[in-house]
Amino acid sequence: MPFIELDGVEKIFTVRRKAGLFRREKREVRAVDGIGFGVERGEMVGYIGPNGAGKSTTIKMLTGILTPSGGRLRVAGIDPARERTRLAQRIGVVFGQRTTLWWDLPLKDSYRLVHRMYRIPDARYEENLARCVDLLDLGDLLDVPVRQLSLGQRMRGDIAAALLHDPEVLYLDEPTIGLDVVSKARVREFLKDLNATRGTTVLLTTHDLTDIEQLCSRVMVIDHGRLMYDGELAGLHAVGESERLLVVDLERELPPITDVPGARFVRSEGPRQWLAFPATESAAPLVAAVAAKYPLLDLSVREPDIEAVIAKMYGGTRDERRESLK
Repeated sequence: MPFIELDGVEKIFTVRRKAGLFRREKREVRAVDGIGFGVERGEMVGYIGPNGAGKSTTIKMLTGILTPSGGRLRVAGIDPARERTRLAQRIGVVFGQRTTLWWDLPLKDSYRLVHRMYRIPDARYEENLARCVDLLDLGDLLDVPVRQLSLGQRMRGDIAAALLHDPEVLYLDEPTIGLDVVSKARVREFLKDLNATRGTTVLLTTHDLTDIEQLCSRVMVIDHGRLMYDGELAGLHAVGESERLLVVDLERELPPITDVPGARFVRSEGPRQWLAFPATESAAPLVAAVAAKYPLLDLSVREPDIEAVIAKMYGGTRDERRESLK
């Protein structure tokens, strides 16, 4: 059986709103609408979708914070809603917008509290802490109160805290939000190492497609509470007809670059030009062609925004969008 298993899972919230001067009416909102999927032990899976699609609600049901309104859900054979405390020993959670660290305590004191809460054996705790501190570059931050850490430093601290008890599965909700390029690279390398050496199962929600491309072999897309796509990222790009942007800085202002096969001129601003090309294609031939024909100063590749990919992918009604993915 899959390590994580959902079958027809629903989450319905009742919302009350004004319907007149003295009257209020109730309305049901289906945050998750009949989702079903399985994740094998050791997989790294991207779980993406637009804001309000139901990603965080799914994660909260997987951790036991929320109880499903219907369907069946199991993590390592455990029903999260019924055995939340037991499951907590086997999972780690990082919410990018919230911290599990103690705000006024030094980072190392937060870790000591985690040590006691999870009753981690001393030798195992020291080993895991040393490994996280080394790989996430936290050595100079251990004596710093959490409130004085930057967002990137706090995020790395939160990831370490979630892993001190050796969880079998790690849920990451926007783990690289607000991080600089160096911090993002460090976090990604750490997660790759964690998965390769420990076999930790990872479910990752993010708006940064680079996170997905570098970490996940599989991606699931949720929209309006329903699972719309489950497969490789290349397949998602193909279905959504998404494009990357090649930003070209020339030595001087020139006419639009329209003679490079596989590229579409988007716009120009002085000596800078933007060229679009299919996200499923490699940028290398395009870069070589531009460099051979034009006086080049610099260039960069910009990944498609996940919101734009999904908006383009889901241009019709929800039923039409689901039909287009079959």
